[in-house]
Amino acid sequence: MKWNRYRMKTTTAAVDMISYTLGEMGIEGIEIEDKIPLTEAEKKEMFIDILPDLGEDDGVAYVSFYIEPERDHPELLADIMAAVQQLSDFVDVGELTVEQTQTADVDWMNNWKKFWKPFKADDHIWIKPTWETLDEAEEGDLIVELDPGTAFGTGMHHTTRLCIHQMRKYLKEGQALFDVGCGSGILSIIGLMLGAGQVMATDVDPHAVDAALENVRSNHLEASDCCIKTGDIITDAGFRKACGLEKYDLVLANILADIIIPLSAVIGENMKPGALFVSSGIINTKENDVEAALKAAGFEIVEVTHSGDWTAFTARKPLA
Repeated sequence: MKWNRYRMKTTTAAVDMISYTLGEMGIEGIEIEDKIPLTEAEKKEMFIDILPDLGEDDGVAYVSFYIEPERDHPELLADIMAAVQQLSDFVDVGELTVEQTQTADVDWMNNWKKFWKPFKADDHIWIKPTWETLDEAEEGDLIVELDPGTAFGTGMHHTTRLCIHQMRKYLKEGQALFDVGCGSGILSIIGLMLGAGQVMATDVDPHAVDAALENVRSNHLEASDCCIKTGDIITDAGFRKACGLEKYDLVLANILADIIIPLSAVIGENMKPGALFVSSGIINTKENDVEAALKAAGFEIVEVTHSGDWTAFTARKPLA
């Protein structure tokens, strides 16, 4: 199979936001090229003896993405470029010139796997790709077996780690957990491992739901303890009701600010009085907007945490 490859010239400052935007538009794989020097930890993860000389970092980056030919219409590329151009309100997006080529299907969806190794997502929590081995874990560590497939969520991104940290801090054994926008299911799986009594997980993407279900099975967890459904919790009141009203002690949403804002107005229906709502995936330029939305929905801000350019809110639903 052939794929149409688009290589977009941008800036290193805009890469994170562009990557998220492409993901939200259904682009399931990207490549990033830049000259940012690797950290010592990253060099070890690359498993390469001699790294290429990239030259001095010039702030330029290239983001390449792939579209199946049957899906590739001028309207789709125009929509993608319009969405990326809107990011210029928040960050320097650079030239945004695009080169188009065609590439053979060489399993590029899976090529990244050879670079993804086991790592610690939080104290005593390891994320281990299903195809890798792990010798460094100590007694008492939690080991999550994960194969995200095309779903979002390997545990490496700042936003996911913020959610994991807050879940470890606030989740109590036996509590009911709601994972909105579950992606690969990583947060639901960790929640079960931390002692959640019941987990509900939802995603608008049926492929993500399939991946999450498979990952639950890979971790030998009881399927009866984790219900995973496809649906839109924001626009579908019937779906919200089916997920359970005033049922959950802790809600997690590692999505995007523009989704968390409308979600804040309705998610309280599913929460017990006094329950906590942890929202992540919020780029720092959107922090004030999300805070305002949470307060407008009646939530009390309990804690604001940061990692890199990203923000997470922990907010409480009023008792009455």
